[in-house]
Amino acid sequence: MIDPRLPVSQGMRTSDLVKSMVGLLSLGKSDFEAIEPFRSDRFFKEALGLAKVPGSVWMRQRLDARAAELRELTDELSLRLLERTEAPITAHKGYVCADMDTFVMDNSDTKKEAVSRTYQGVDGYTPIALYLGNEGWNLGLELRAGSHHSALETEYFFERVFPRLERVCAADAKVLWRADSGFDSARLLFALAAERERWAGLERSFDYLTKWNPRRQDKAAWVARAEAAGVFEEVRAGKRVGLLDLQVERAWKKAKRTLRLVVRVTERTIDKKGQHLLAPEIEIEGWWTSLDVPMADVIELYKHHGTHEQFHSEIKTDLDLERLPSGKFDTNDAVVHLAAFAYNCLRLIGQLGLTGELSPIRHPAKRRRIKTVLQEVMYRAAKFVEHARRLVLDFGRGVAAHVKVFTTVQARLCVVASP
Repeated sequence: MIDPRLPVSQGMRTSDLVKSMVGLLSLGKSDFEAIEPFRSDRFFKEALGLAKVPGSVWMRQRLDARAAELRELTDELSLRLLERTEAPITAHKGYVCADMDTFVMDNSDTKKEAVSRTYQGVDGYTPIALYLGNEGWNLGLELRAGSHHSALETEYFFERVFPRLERVCAADAKVLWRADSGFDSARLLFALAAERERWAGLERSFDYLTKWNPRRQDKAAWVARAEAAGVFEEVRAGKRVGLLDLQVERAWKKAKRTLRLVVRVTERTIDKKGQHLLAPEIEIEGWWTSLDVPMADVIELYKHHGTHEQFHSEIKTDLDLERLPSGKFDTNDAVVHLAAFAYNCLRLIGQLGLTGELSPIRHPAKRRRIKTVLQEVMYRAAKFVEHARRLVLDFGRGVAAHVKVFTTVQARLCVVASP
């Protein structure tokens, strides 16, 4: 699975360091020093096919030296994993959703490179991520400085992830790109519209749905506009809601495009507790979209976008990646890329081994979070012995269900190792 282009230098294969780091991340360990107990662990070495388990100093120094080239190579690992294992990518209401967002990694009280003030008011990093399908497969995870605005240079992120999206989605899939109001800029909307046209030329379906940022809009003027259009409906006493379907012209440099904007205007004169308000409370929300569906469906499709927040949480807490291990930005970025691959591996184990008939004694679920995979599979106690010239992983008695999980996952993952 590891790319053969990874170099060998100073007696230690870089691929061994990559596999060792992915192995640590797959156990929820992100510090370089966490490798030390595994240097004498035969199972860790045999399971990952290592010629030698590196020490923490070797791992830190080699990742510092190879960070730039590793980032590009490790992005390919997740794509191969999803392709070769035929990973399930399920749709929501008929659309395979690609959710893009940024999130905050709190690295306060450190002197790490590029740590700066984030939009949440803490010092840290603001990485950008793309998740695919109801399972939340990660197709892109890149580190950014804490003060980096969501929309800044995001078009370059588009250039990297669009080909991946095209590659892993089925030809007949209806792909829906979703993003919040931090990405409401003409530059990014034009890039999405151009990508939609490119997919149409390939006879494939690609649409986008981006939350509108109203910025300094006159709320009273929007109420008057909704009243003039006669779209207000009273949903309860003292609350009325109106939906507007607009065609708005946006300009970027010398280009102009007419885009669809769905706006919801809410006016409250009585709050939910029955208290009359001295002045009306007005709320305006909007969504830029290329979808040709009713306005209510546009809003409903965007609501599901919020589920991606759980994926951020799993990366930060379950993989223990909130505080990154290195003082160098490039090295931390390489670790984040490796973490995306480890995340996808654990997600695949959860989908193959912990759902349906193989589900553990827990509530039924269509998706298992990373913490559950760690508890049920990765931390499962077993004895690693050599018998009759064979290496045996002995789970003992009374764990037939867990053995079935391991054999099921192994049967699917064995194809990944092929060149």
